[in-house]
Amino acid sequence: MGRQLRIVHHTGYRYDGMVSASHNEVRMTPRATREQYVLATRLDISPMAWSHSFVDYWGTPVTAFEIAEPHSRMDVVATSTVDVGDRLAVGPGVSWEALADPALCDQQVEFLAPSEHVEPPAELRRFAAEAAKSADRPVEAVREIIERIRDRVAYVPGSTEVSTTATAVWEARAGVCQDLVHLALGALRGVGIPTRYVSGYVMPNAAPVVGEARTGESHAWLQYWDGAWVGLDPTNDTAPGDFHVEVGVGRDYFDVTPLKGVYSGSQSSDLFVEVEITVLA
Repeated sequence: MGRQLRIVHHTGYRYDGMVSASHNEVRMTPRATREQYVLATRLDISPMAWSHSFVDYWGTPVTAFEIAEPHSRMDVVATSTVDVGDRLAVGPGVSWEALADPALCDQQVEFLAPSEHVEPPAELRRFAAEAAKSADRPVEAVREIIERIRDRVAYVPGSTEVSTTATAVWEARAGVCQDLVHLALGALRGVGIPTRYVSGYVMPNAAPVVGEARTGESHAWLQYWDGAWVGLDPTNDTAPGDFHVEVGVGRDYFDVTPLKGVYSGSQSSDLFVEVEITVLA
């Protein structure tokens, strides 16, 4: 395998008062794939919680938990060690005719359907249709559409919220990684290319020191169907490499939210997130 990484993801909520109970789901445990071998995982929750782990419909590991005692803060720490190998950067190849096959469309229907958050603006929809019409193969249209999105939308941390729609991002010309992915999902699905959202982590430093913990990032990229699922990171304009750790896949961000739930008691809460990545080998 290419890299052995340890990821410590610490997140949770601070409440402005006492919470009597909370019910939550976390998607913070890396999933096993053909390029990623999960060596060890541990999930620590405070206060003490009842928990149940399962794999959801999309293939993402999930832990559901309930805290029944009063608390003013909730902490979740996911510690994982993974081996990450070379990811598929080029697919076997698929034609437009193959993508139009009713059997494939039925199989990939969830990754072809639009949704409120990924619905592309009219300008991008027109460009995607023109790119698809002029491209001999779908993979060529993928490259053109992603390049157009990157030319239009600047990566600006903190410029959007998780609920910001793809159309609003296009008009603002600024967004974060999930926004670039949402724009791409809508545009590619609109021309018949199955595409799915990927959540995970990335080591921002290309030359980290082995054994030295570095501040990492929660990250998002996409996978499109080209005879196999092929990854593409629109934010960094590259295929995901051995510094990308995959956690979950789904139709959009809301299928793979790292921490979500409901609580009873306090009027408001403050979410905090810290990610630390160490290259072990």
